[in-house]
Amino acid sequence: MLYVFLFIFGLLIGSFLNVIALRYDGDRMVADPKVIGGRSRCPHCGATLQWYELIPVVSFIIQKRRCRNCKEKIGWQYPLVELLSACIFVFVPLQTFTLTGPGEAFIVFSVLWTIVFELLLLVAYIDIRLGIIPDELNVALGILGIFMAIFLGGYYGLANHSLFGLYAAWFGLQQNIWMNHVAAAVLAAAFFALLILVTRGKGMGMGDVKLAIPLGLIFGWPDVMFVIVSAFIIGAIAGVALILRGTKTMKGSLPFAPFLIAGAAVVFFAGLRLAGGYFGILM
Repeated sequence: MLYVFLFIFGLLIGSFLNVIALRYDGDRMVADPKVIGGRSRCPHCGATLQWYELIPVVSFIIQKRRCRNCKEKIGWQYPLVELLSACIFVFVPLQTFTLTGPGEAFIVFSVLWTIVFELLLLVAYIDIRLGIIPDELNVALGILGIFMAIFLGGYYGLANHSLFGLYAAWFGLQQNIWMNHVAAAVLAAAFFALLILVTRGKGMGMGDVKLAIPLGLIFGWPDVMFVIVSAFIIGAIAGVALILRGTKTMKGSLPFAPFLIAGAAVVFFAGLRLAGGYFGILM
């Protein structure tokens, strides 16, 4: 019953993320009352939506993906974001339990990681829609990264703080939690800054540099390195698929934040298993 409640609550939060992402225009703060306030309206005809038209996923299915007033089609992003948010609320705590076991640490890190992935989902949506990453979301993620380090090392004193378990020792910087996470942020940002320099701004944008900093603070070293590697692999696969479909050309561009966030999910949910398989082959 707890996870049913979390799933439903996640759907509601996902609906709220849809509101923020679709109303955000890049000129105001994400949490500006003018952005998140006011009644929801159909993006096509402007009709004010009633409460029964706003039930996450259910209304989308009952109305057969159409506005009740103008009959125009409703975008698939609405139920997709709602379902992704619901999955975050269910599967992040489940994965956190495997990392921490029962107890206070499980509750704290379930909350922190859930908020992290909800914010990352919002970042991905806004980047896909507008091609920008709001600075305030990067700041919020950075603050969460600092809390991660505080609870990992300072409060709970967890010696093995990497999602790769004991395999992280192969990459060094494991003695001090603060040095580890700060170094991860600096190295991740420096990597993307170097890409911008080498490609003269054509390969990456400054938004990716800014996002790399909180990702480093959140994941630490070497986890953030594998987040980036996973992002490039996923991005390459997606790019090839879009080219084969004719949606993109070789000179086309894609927002990279969604791939970074997909890489973050891969590392969080499967990092230890992937490391075990990889190093198992080498050894």
